[in-house]
Amino acid sequence: MPTYNLSSSVRIGLHSNKLISMSTHPRIIEGETAASGARIAIVAARFNALVVDKLVSGALETLHAQGVRDENLTLVRVPGAFEIPLAAKNLAASGRQDAIIALGAVIRGETPHFDFVAGECARGISQVALDSGIPVALGVLTCDNLEQALARAGGGAGNKGADAALVALQMAGLLRKLG
Repeated sequence: MPTYNLSSSVRIGLHSNKLISMSTHPRIIEGETAASGARIAIVAARFNALVVDKLVSGALETLHAQGVRDENLTLVRVPGAFEIPLAAKNLAASGRQDAIIALGAVIRGETPHFDFVAGECARGISQVALDSGIPVALGVLTCDNLEQALARAGGGAGNKGADAALVALQMAGLLRKLG
């Protein structure tokens, strides 16, 4: 049935050639970033530390600004981005986290190694979230060069670690509501 919005609160529809009012609104459920009591883990790669440390700082600053206390934060360091999913899987299985933030930087080189690491990291992170029901926010940069990575780690393109922290909080809140 075609519908037409007359205003933000009134819609009409055409049903069997008769105009009918459709003033109902869908129920909207979304997570907020308020984090009182939220238990958050960050899994961060040590490889490309110049970039990843900036992502971690951005995530921690954002989490603190949203009310997450240090006693509810866990920072786990892994060798590289490829190892992030396994650590995230174990954290999720522990049942002690409301959300996990995955932070790393994969920078393209001269071989196809970039494609394998970036793809498997993203696939693994997604699989952990789907299998565990615990949100895992993707803050792993995949960039062509160091300059692009630095721009996304607090430079001109913002801080993707901070963005991932907000995503983690929003998804944790959303899943609580969906219960």
